Amino acid sequence: MLENFIYFSDMIGVIVCAISGVLVATRLRMDPFGIIVLAGVTGIGGGTLRDMMMGATPVFWIVDNNYIYVIITTAVISVYWLHRIHRFPVFLLPIFDAFGLAIFTIVGAQKALAFGFSGPVAIVMGRITGVVGGMIRDLLSGQIPFVLQKEIYATASILGAVLYVACHYFGLSQIIAMLIAMLGTLTLRLSAIYWHLSLPVFNQDTEA
Repeated sequence: MLENFIYFSDMIGVIVCAISGVLVATRLRMDPFGIIVLAGVTGIGGGTLRDMMMGATPVFWIVDNNYIYVIITTAVISVYWLHRIHRFPVFLLPIFDAFGLAIFTIVGAQKALAFGFSGPVAIVMGRITGVVGGMIRDLLSGQIPFVLQKEIYATASILGAVLYVACHYFGLSQIIAMLIAMLGTLTLRLSAIYWHLSLPVFNQDTEA
C-alpha cells in the first residue's frame, strides 16, 4: 500500500509539473518539441538529479517508462485544453507549481531516507527534487527561477522536507508523515501566493 501511495503521489507530481511546463511553453509560443521539453524537464528534472546524486541509477524514468508516457499524454491534453479555452490562465502556473513542489519535495526526502541517507541529506534531496525541475524550466524559457527570487518557494520546500524527516524520526507512519509534510509545504506556498508574502531582498547600491 505504501509503495502504491508513493508511486501515485509521484505520478500526480509529474502531471501537475508537466502542466506548468506546458503553460510556460504555450505562453512563449513554443513549437511541439519545445512544449514536450519543458513539460519533461519540469516533471522529471529534479528527480533525475536526485537519483544521479544518490547513485540510484538507472534513474527512475529510465527504469519505468510510464513517466515518459504520462508526460507526453499530459502535454497533449494540456495543449488541447488551452487551445479550446483560447487564453492563458496566468493564475494557474504558481498553483500547479505549488502542488508539484509539495509532492516532489516529500517524495525526494522519502527516497533518500529509504536509501539509508541521513536526515540532513534527505532534506537536501527533498529540496532538489522539489525545485530543480522548475529551475530548469525557467532557465530554458529565459526567466529568473522562482527559487532565486524573493518568492517563498525553496523555503516551503525546506519546511516540507524538515516536517517529513521529523515525523519519520518520531515514528509516525510514512503515509501520515507524507501527508503532514505535503500539507505543510502546500499551505506555506499557497499562503505566500495568496497574501503576496515574500522574503527580504538584499540590494547593494553602488556609486558610479
